[in-house]
Amino acid sequence: MGSGKNSSTAARKARIDEMRRAERARDRRNRILAIAASVVVVAGLVVGGVVLVNSQSDDKDSTASGDAKGSGDSGHFTTGKDGVRTWSGKLGRTHVTTKVTYPMRPPVGGDHNPVWLNCNGDVYTAPVPEENAVHSLEHGAVWVTYTAKAPKADVDALAAKVKNTPYSMISPYENQDAPLLLSAWGHQVAVKSAKDPEVDKFFEKYVQGTQTPEPGASCTGGVMK
Repeated sequence: MGSGKNSSTAARKARIDEMRRAERARDRRNRILAIAASVVVVAGLVVGGVVLVNSQSDDKDSTASGDAKGSGDSGHFTTGKDGVRTWSGKLGRTHVTTKVTYPMRPPVGGDHNPVWLNCNGDVYTAPVPEENAVHSLEHGAVWVTYTAKAPKADVDALAAKVKNTPYSMISPYENQDAPLLLSAWGHQVAVKSAKDPEVDKFFEKYVQGTQTPEPGASCTGGVMK
C-alpha cells in the first residue's frame, strides 16, 4: 500500500516537474518573442525616424532650391579708371522661378528666370522683373535704368538711343545709387546725362560684348511688361 502511494506521489511530482519545465520553457520562449518583438518595434521606429528625418531634410533641400532667395553671386565691385564697375567674383547662372535677392542694384548677373525680358530696343515705362532682365543681360543686352531724379530730357534721349539699338532696353528703377545707370553682365556705370561720353562707350563695348555668357541668344520672344 505504502509502495503504491509512494509511486503515485513520485509520478505526480514528476508530472509537476514536467509542467514546471514546460512552463519555464514557455516563459523563455515568450521572453525571446517579446525581446524580438521589441527589437522589431525599435528598429521600425529607428528606420521610420531616419526616413522622416531624411524626408524633412529632402523637403528643406527642395524648399531651399525652390525658394532661391540668394542669387548665387559672390564677390564685389571694383571700379576702373573709366568709372565702370566690374563684378569681381562669381555670378550665378541657374534658372529659377521665384524671386531672387541680388547683392547689387540693379543686378548685373546671377540666378535668373528661365524667360528673358524682351531687349530688342525695348522701352519700358514701368519697373520690370529683375529676374527676367538679368536673363537679358546674359544674352548680351545693355540695360539702362533711371530714377525719378533723372531729368526727363535725358530719359527721353536714352530711350531714343535704346529704340535704335538691338540688345538694349530701358526701364525705371528707383532703388539705385545714381539717377542714370547702364548695366551689362558683370559691369555697370553711372552716367551724368544722356550726353555723357561714357554712354556711347558703354554701348559700343558691352552690347553683345565679350562679357556676354550667351552671345547671339535671342532678345525677342521673351517677357514683356
